[in-house]
Amino acid sequence: MSPAGYARPAIAGSGAIACGLAGVATQLGEVRLLARSDASAWRAEERAGAEAKKLDGGRPARVRVTTELADLGDCDLVVEAIAELPDAKTDLLATLAENCPEADLASTTSSLSLSQLGARSGAGERFFGLHVFNPVSRMELVELCLPEALRDGVAERARVWCRALGKTAIEVPDQAGFVVNRLLFPYLFDAVRVLERTGMSAEDVDACMRLGAGHPMGPLKLLDFVGLDVAASIGESLHADTGDPAHAVPGRIGTLIGEGKLGRKSGAGFFVYE
Repeated sequence: MSPAGYARPAIAGSGAIACGLAGVATQLGEVRLLARSDASAWRAEERAGAEAKKLDGGRPARVRVTTELADLGDCDLVVEAIAELPDAKTDLLATLAENCPEADLASTTSSLSLSQLGARSGAGERFFGLHVFNPVSRMELVELCLPEALRDGVAERARVWCRALGKTAIEVPDQAGFVVNRLLFPYLFDAVRVLERTGMSAEDVDACMRLGAGHPMGPLKLLDFVGLDVAASIGESLHADTGDPAHAVPGRIGTLIGEGKLGRKSGAGFFVYE
């Protein structure tokens, strides 16, 4: 086993989490980043490089962006980091399992069942959950989900890699939302319901939690940061698993999504961003 757990890691995805994780991984050596198209590859290279620059040991030149799946064939770890869409994730994981036969596989899913993703990928014996948090360069936690079906060695390699990245890995059960989102989203959604019920402004709701509870960011701005479409997907997965009304997606979020207001990334959500 490599002293860092893995010697040839790759990230499949080109969004914020994928690029953030790639940037952090450059502290240890070269990392490959699989993008869907030339346009997304160019953006991902720029973004991952910017993330690497935020870290003392980050090296933007260590990011190797590709659109060719064959370039991941000799990797010893491939982390799937695309949108929270079950079919898209399982299709990609199955493709990675076939084309990267020696690699351990992981997913950054924040809300989906690891056992189901692993079974549908056809590689459950080498598949685990690696839920990192945005921004990856700053957030210390990794929710590490290690299913019982893992073959020998995978769990220890995963733990070693997390430590080498400078993260604190806490092993969590295979349940929708793991621990953080299962506890966090009822609070976030309740803030939206307060807004709907009282007519308070988003600014005032957030100020109450920042100034009264000492939170660094208010719940509505945090939803905007996560992305309202992502938040809705997480809520739907949680509600399907638990049936708890606290996990149901509030109507205001659906309305904003329908208006194309997805939060910070689209320029507007509960707040307007320039």
